[in-house]
Amino acid sequence: MFLLLSFLAVISGICPMTTKEVYVRTGDLVMLQCGKCKYDGTVVLWKLEAGQKTQLYSNMSASEQQRLGLVLFQDSLVILSATLNHQGNYSCGPLRNTGCQMEFRLTVYSELSREAEFGNRYSQTCYKNQTCELNCPEENLPILWELLGIAWHKDNGEISEDYFLNVDVEKSGVYICTRSFLYSGQTYNTSFTVVLDVQTEKPLTNLGIFSPMNGKVFEVELGKTAEITCTALIDSSDGSSLFWLRNDEFVENNDTLRYFYNDTYSKNTSVDDVIWVSATLVFREVLEEDLSAKFSCKLESAELTRFVSVTLDKTAGPSAVILTACVACIVVVMAVIVATYVKFKIDVTLFLRDKLGSSGCQNNKSDEKSYDAFLMCYKSVTDEGLSEEDRKCLASTLEDEFGYSICLFDRDVLPGQVAAQAVLDCIEQSRAVVLVPSFPDPEPGSAVLSAIHASLVERKTRLIFINTEQTEASASGSFPEALQLLSKAGNSVTWKGRPPCTSFWKQLRYHLPAPQQTPKMQLLSHDC
Repeated sequence: MFLLLSFLAVISGICPMTTKEVYVRTGDLVMLQCGKCKYDGTVVLWKLEAGQKTQLYSNMSASEQQRLGLVLFQDSLVILSATLNHQGNYSCGPLRNTGCQMEFRLTVYSELSREAEFGNRYSQTCYKNQTCELNCPEENLPILWELLGIAWHKDNGEISEDYFLNVDVEKSGVYICTRSFLYSGQTYNTSFTVVLDVQTEKPLTNLGIFSPMNGKVFEVELGKTAEITCTALIDSSDGSSLFWLRNDEFVENNDTLRYFYNDTYSKNTSVDDVIWVSATLVFREVLEEDLSAKFSCKLESAELTRFVSVTLDKTAGPSAVILTACVACIVVVMAVIVATYVKFKIDVTLFLRDKLGSSGCQNNKSDEKSYDAFLMCYKSVTDEGLSEEDRKCLASTLEDEFGYSICLFDRDVLPGQVAAQAVLDCIEQSRAVVLVPSFPDPEPGSAVLSAIHASLVERKTRLIFINTEQTEASASGSFPEALQLLSKAGNSVTWKGRPPCTSFWKQLRYHLPAPQQTPKMQLLSHDC
C-alpha cells in the first residue's frame, strides 16, 4: 500500500504549468502581464516565491508599491528598477477565474554574469551592400507609458546608429538598445541585446507554409480554450493572404465568436518585400463537434496556393490516467496477495496460530472438549501400515513437541467398556479424529469404524486420514464402505516416515485445530 500511495503521489503532479522565462538587467524596467488571462476588470492576484519566502502583491497600497519599486496596473506588474530582491517565480491570475493562471521565472543579471550570454539576446541578419535597420525588441514593456526615445550603443559603450544604408560585414557585432520611459516625473530604462550578423550572400526566397505540418493531430481538452498557429513567409507585393477554413468554409476573423482566427504580420529583415504572416485559430471553448471537423490553413497569392490540414483529438484527462493507474495497482497487489497465500498458506496459518493462539485470537476452550485429537487406527489395505513404534512416535510428537492433548484408546479408555461406546465417548470428548493406518488390524480397528461411521458423518466431526504412499496409490474401491464414506468427508495426509519430515507435520498441524495448551517447542528436526 505504501508503494501504491507513493505512486499516486508521483503521478498526481505530472502536469506542471508552463513557465515563461524573463531576463532583465540590474536596474532595468520590466513588465509582467497576464496576457493569456482575459482581463475583466477584477483584481489580478500576483504572488512571488523566492527561495522559502512567499509574498502576495494583491490589493497593495500606493505607498507599499512605491517602497517595493512596483506598479500594479490592471493585469500587469511593472518592476521600475530590477534588483536581486525582485528575482524569483511569479504567478498571476484573475480573482474570479481560478482556472486561468500564468507563471513567470524572473532572472535579474548583471553585464558580467553568465545569464548575460543568453538573457535578452536577439539575433538579426542583414546582407552586405543592402539597407539594414536594427530592430529594438518590444517584449515586457509598459506600452501605455510615454516613450522618451531609443538609444543604441555597441557592447564596448560606443554610441551607434540604428540604420545603415549600405551595410558592411564589419558592422557585425553586439548592439544594445535602451528604451527610456517617463513615469511620475522620473525616467526609467530597459535594454536589450541584438547580435547583428552581416552576411555576404542573400539566400533564395522560400515562400510557403512552414507550420503546422500537414495532417498533424492536435490534442485538445473539451470545454477548454485552444490555439493553433499557422505561419508562412510571403511576398508583401503580390497581395498574399493566410486564413483558416472549417470543412472548406471560411473561418471569420471576429473575436466575438466561439472560434475565429487572428492574423499578424512581421517584417523579415533578411530579404526586402518579404514578410512573415501568422494565422492563429482560436477556440474559446472546444466542443465535441470540433473533433469531427476538418480544419485547413490556406495561403493564397498571385503566384501560388497552398494549404495544410489538421485535426483535433481529445486528450485523456488526469482523472482517467489516475483511475487507470489505481486499477492496475489494485489488480497487481491482489494478484501478489493471492499467489503468496496459495503458495505459503500452510506456513502463514501455522505462524499466525503459533504467535496469536495464546493471546486469545484462537480461543478453543469454549467447546469444553477434553482432547484436541483422538488417534484411532484402521486396517490398512496394504501391508505397509504404520507400525506400533511409528504410532507411538506420532502420538508423542503431537503431545511433547506441539502441545496437543491426545486421546489414545489403549491408554485413556477404561477396561471393560463396550468398544463402540468407548470410541464414541472419545470422539465426543475430542475436537478432531486422526485415523491411522495399521497392519495387522488392531483393536477396536475398522470393525468399530463400520459401526460408528454414521455418527461421525452426522456430527460433522473433523477427520484427518493418515495414509502411506502405498495406500494412496491403491484404488479407492479397496477401502471398506465405511472408510470410503469417511475419506470423502476428511482431509488426507501422507506419512513419509519418521522425523525429520517437516512437510508431513506442517500438513497434519494445518488440518488439526490449534492446541489448547502452549507447545513446548516448534519441531525443526526430531528423532523419535
